[in-house]
Amino acid sequence: MTHDPDRLFAQPLAPVPDFVFNEDVVRVFPDMIKRSVPGYPAIVENIGVLAAHFAQPNTHLYDLGCSLGAVTQALRRHVQAERCRVVAVDNSLAMVERCREYLSAQDSMFQELLPVQVVEADILKLDFQPASLVTLNFTLQFIPVEQRSTLLGCIHQALLPGGALILSEKLCFADASTHELLNELHFAFKRANGYSELEIAQKRSAIENVMQPDSLETHRQRLLDAGFKQVLPWFQCLNFASLIALP
Repeated sequence: MTHDPDRLFAQPLAPVPDFVFNEDVVRVFPDMIKRSVPGYPAIVENIGVLAAHFAQPNTHLYDLGCSLGAVTQALRRHVQAERCRVVAVDNSLAMVERCREYLSAQDSMFQELLPVQVVEADILKLDFQPASLVTLNFTLQFIPVEQRSTLLGCIHQALLPGGALILSEKLCFADASTHELLNELHFAFKRANGYSELEIAQKRSAIENVMQPDSLETHRQRLLDAGFKQVLPWFQCLNFASLIALP
């Protein structure tokens, strides 16, 4: 399927509205995330590879905050465990509708894919079924800070022994010089991908009240407090990272 280039912040906006996952964002989202998140394609594809290791027969695989279903598609390409079901969840109706279109197109290209259910819902209110894999791919950072521990606790309770949570997030850093340097390198990444100074500044303004990153240490401790026994960083590119948490 084709998608539009991201030009949402190319013209001056006054005031700059808070970032929302609406129809406008959905239309440009594949271009936006590829040009904004260092290593995103590698993270998505390798989540599928990792999932194939942890997925168990007769269990659910959850893609929480699925957006357009990139991770769900990777899960379906790689996981061979019998009688698994993918549950892809997002609270944006625009994302859910387009995700279903993308998955339908995937069905027409491949045979014997895992069944998938795409759900419009608040992941904080999900009734989790026994799961061998849960992914939060750049999702937790949009959940209110005070509700993150509760969500991770629910995920931990749903995960079966031998399963895993894969958590990908933008990071902040306690050391001010490290934080500033990695932010600047991230802006350089965006410039190299064609974003103007105006686009970078306006996107930053739009998202600063919506997305609240944590440090790697905060993520690790929160996961341990939720009951996870081991937290393994498996990927980092600049200030973006992905972790495997084992129940």
